[in-house]
Amino acid sequence: MQNELFGVFGERADFERFCNPARFNAVVETEQVTIGVRDLGYGLPGRTVAHDGEAGTCVIWGEVVSETGVSPAKELLARYAEVGDDAFDVLNGSYLAYVEHGGDAQLVTDAIRSWECYFTDAPGVRVFGTDAANVAQAVPNASLDRQALTEVTHFGVAFDEATVFDELHRVPFDGYLTPEATGELSRFVYDPQPPETFDYAAELAERLERAIQRRIDLPGRKGMLLSAGYDSRAILSQHPNLDVGYTLGTPDSDEVTVAERLAEQYGIDHETLEVTERYLDVRPEVIQYSQGIRESLHIHHRGNNDEIEVDTIYHGMLFDTLFRGFFLPGKGLELFDRTFPLQGLEPEPDVSQHFAEKLGFLGDDTLPDCGGLDSRSADEFARNVIEPRYEACFDRADDPHNAMDLLGVKQKPTLPFRGHLADHYVESFVAVDRELLDWHLKTPPERRNTETFLQALRRLDPDILRHQPPDRPHHSFRMNQIEKFLREKLPVVRSFENPWPDRKELYERNNLDQKLFPGYEEVHSLPPRVKLRMNDLTTWIEFATGESRCTPDQLLRPPSTST
Repeated sequence: MQNELFGVFGERADFERFCNPARFNAVVETEQVTIGVRDLGYGLPGRTVAHDGEAGTCVIWGEVVSETGVSPAKELLARYAEVGDDAFDVLNGSYLAYVEHGGDAQLVTDAIRSWECYFTDAPGVRVFGTDAANVAQAVPNASLDRQALTEVTHFGVAFDEATVFDELHRVPFDGYLTPEATGELSRFVYDPQPPETFDYAAELAERLERAIQRRIDLPGRKGMLLSAGYDSRAILSQHPNLDVGYTLGTPDSDEVTVAERLAEQYGIDHETLEVTERYLDVRPEVIQYSQGIRESLHIHHRGNNDEIEVDTIYHGMLFDTLFRGFFLPGKGLELFDRTFPLQGLEPEPDVSQHFAEKLGFLGDDTLPDCGGLDSRSADEFARNVIEPRYEACFDRADDPHNAMDLLGVKQKPTLPFRGHLADHYVESFVAVDRELLDWHLKTPPERRNTETFLQALRRLDPDILRHQPPDRPHHSFRMNQIEKFLREKLPVVRSFENPWPDRKELYERNNLDQKLFPGYEEVHSLPPRVKLRMNDLTTWIEFATGESRCTPDQLLRPPSTST
């Protein structure tokens, strides 16, 4: 990977046992640690930086916005010397930060762990870094974690701090790593405010505007991934220096047509990233961004990377999660095999079933005759995975809906999308701005919805919804669902186009069963998504270890019966 932090709690000789220092922009050596950093944005303001002074050493890797003009690493070290861990509260961005002062030494994630950091205790030294494969190579004879393998196969994500190897772990959510321990901080804790003191739509609009303004001054030609939906419009309307928007789709699709109109409305160029067989690019150099703990499916642009000709890239990832309640269970009325939305949140949701649906759980009758989970064991497995993780969220959440949202924020299934972008362009992650995370925590769950978000968008630009998304022609969510239902049922009316490519059609056109699973005919009847997850796992494990350690048929077995 072109962006990487790699380190050891040890001397340079320990560091050089595992990697070549020449591949980094800089290698920092202290009494307790040796850290190498490389970053496409190295040397730019607000990007990876190190500071060494009388008070100690600080390394910040990633994106940290500074509004003072002073090095963020220098500022953090000085504040840490004064207030300890509270110093991390003021950092703003997507980063990992290492601080060494007065005998303390710790590496800290940002508040929502938007960059994963992996670690293992290799012989004689603790090794850590952002590339799971490189850290895993420090483990001699690593053993597979069957529970994590099953979770990724069936949910598309591994939960908690697990990875597919027993000896390889992740720094906790909102957490830290020291030479001997790990732990959590308290920066991401729900604190809902009443509307009398916190105007939800106005606050979101103002904070979005400031968050985007903080990230304007990045180098070169600037582009963004532009859908026809809502999320990217905030950036499009507020960034004065965008050059081009890229939309994935066919040139005559409704998605591309509306995106072109948006680009014209805001005076930028537009390019269509046409969908080809490369949309399901399954090469190891793509799958590495799954880090073995998430599905690579979400790297939608991976087949068109060579066509994105910009230096800096923007995107709206996590807008739906943080601002529009993607993981929250809305009330609904079951009618004609469809759920019609009602106002408000479901007061007593089935948490495990809800997350199984949101994460694309593929463990019941979609897995026929493969030795996997039957309907009963699949339901039990889902509950055993989800319920304890949900209960654990109450240490940061004040009610069931916030606990559910927190569980979704912890998983971030789309993170490979961002990781791939950040490794090819100077990338800015607007949604993790500190003020926007604070908005999420202060806004009650019933107000973190599309209605509030659209009110905020109109405050940014009253004309921002001039061109409605093609599958949402009405301002009312319920009206959109009713029209969608009628279009699907009436024989003379065309259904809304799916904004995403037809995964099943592309999978079959590419003959991927024969390419990916020769000799494993028993898995050919599975849905394409679960087969792609299986290929992600087997490919990544071989990429990380140099050995074929796991076969597709083993991934379908429950953890207790895997061999």
